[in-house]
This record gives sequence, structure tokens and C-alpha cells, in this order.
Amino acid sequence: MTGDAGRDDKWVFGYGSLLWRPGFTCEERAQALLRDYHRSFCIYSHHYRGTPENPGLVLGLSAGGECHGMAFRVKPQNWPMVKAYLDERELVTNTYIPADVDVELADGRHVIAHTYVADPSHPQYAGNLPMRQAAEIITAAYGNVGPNLEYLENTVCHLDQMGIVDPPLHDLMDLVRREYGQLNMGAGI
Repeated sequence: MTGDAGRDDKWVFGYGSLLWRPGFTCEERAQALLRDYHRSFCIYSHHYRGTPENPGLVLGLSAGGECHGMAFRVKPQNWPMVKAYLDERELVTNTYIPADVDVELADGRHVIAHTYVADPSHPQYAGNLPMRQAAEIITAAYGNVGPNLEYLENTVCHLDQMGIVDPPLHDLMDLVRREYGQLNMGAGI
């Protein structure tokens, strides 16, 4: 999945479930750094990892800091289909705002990548919850694609595989393991 980026190719920046389940074909994958945003469990999930009655928490990009993730290069002819898929997946309850952002790839190239940032004005925006409260929500929630714990574990596992340390997520995972035992979840959104 490597190659020279074409002038008209599109890029997608993934920071959560796209790390392990992009759901689309790409020509290249590269670790990438997004500045001025950080990854956080700041969105109440009413669909994939929770319900309206028992919301889970999923990741969003919040203003400030930086976020290490993965950039995916998509051929121009595939972009309309990929964009439609991503919008359907990410905009289920419109808690995210589509954005085109500058990311730096591991090899030093800068590309514009499409991503989804948290909408702080949306009712499902949880903001910066205390870690213990986030752990309690995540361990109790279950949505259409499975337990919220699975989402947390998959994200941390894939960050570890990429050699990326995200202290708030790793601290949250450590707290969950201490309080609720070892986890062994599957894959999913």
C-alpha cells in the first residue's frame, strides 16, 4: 500500500476506529501527525457504542494539542464513494464536523486530509470528562456494534502496534484494567 502520491489523490486522517477498520480501499497508509487537535473520549455514543438510554463514549478530535494517527491515500476516482461511506459512518447523529486539515506524514510530507472533528455545540458532546467517570461510562455501555470497552481496547491496542503513546488513553485503559480486569475484545467500529 505504498506509492507516490498523485496530485489529485485524496487523504483521510484516522485517529480512532479507522486505525483498525477503515472500511475502504487505499493506495497508501502512513503514520501522520495532526497539530492543533487532540484525540479524546468527548462524544456520547447513542448508536455504535451506546444507546440514548445508556450512552457510551467515543473519540473525537478536540481543539488544542496534537494527535498522532494514520493517513490513508485514496485515488481520485474512488473519492466520491469513500467520502459517502465515511459521511454515512461518521455523521450518524451529526456529532462531528467534516474538516480538511493539514497533516504531516512520517516521511515529512504535508498533505491535506479529510477528517471529522467533534462539534462542541452538539448535545452529544461530552467535553473533557474526569477519567473515572469516562471509565464508568465505557465499561457500562453497549451499542449496535458491541461493547464500548471493545472500542477503547482496540484503539489502545492499535496505537501500541503503531508505537504511539497517547497518555490520556493509556491512563484510561490502565484504570479500566485495574478496576474491571483484563479485557479481550474483538474488532468493530
